[in-house]
Amino acid sequence: MTKTLPSKDESALIEQVRHIAEGLAQTFAPFCEVVVHDLRDPGHAVLAIHNNLSSRAAGDPATELGLARIADSAYPQVVANYPNQFPDGRPAKSTSIGIKDADGNYVAALCLNVDLTLFRSMQGILERFNAVGEAPVGESLDPANADAIRRRIDAFAARLASSPQLLKAHERRALMRELKEGGYLEVRRAMEVAAGHLGISRATAYNDIK
Repeated sequence: MTKTLPSKDESALIEQVRHIAEGLAQTFAPFCEVVVHDLRDPGHAVLAIHNNLSSRAAGDPATELGLARIADSAYPQVVANYPNQFPDGRPAKSTSIGIKDADGNYVAALCLNVDLTLFRSMQGILERFNAVGEAPVGESLDPANADAIRRRIDAFAARLASSPQLLKAHERRALMRELKEGGYLEVRRAMEVAAGHLGISRATAYNDIK
């Protein structure tokens, strides 16, 4: 329901949304259009638009989603990552966040429209770059059982709610004892693998095992 006499609280709320939109737009420029809709005036709902990708302007009317929110206060407050399209045909991914007043009625919306064109081009390039064929003879540059060592280190760090690179010296020493007792340090280049995964030098790793 559209209110003819917006309250000061509603205006203050929408003003805060405008600041949030400006911050988001600066963070995600130039790929993300950020729009503030004033749903109290559906005929001129677009209040502010940053990184304009849709060729709209302030004062343009509400979208279908905005009108749906105006008509139904039970409409989902967050509609995230739905497919969309800019007027020139570019694919977009959109998220719309409804803003309610103290009575639970929609008074504004904050919308983000991401241009997927560049990201899809990059995806294609990366897929091509990552494509691999088959060699006449199987080959691996990684030492045997290196993954097992890394998994054991990750599991140890997870038990401490930490990551391998953030383990303290006494924790690393306990880890090295576990690796040694489990036979993980008997394989070729085991200390090098462990040191690399822990983000320490081999000298430090050898010191921890002593």
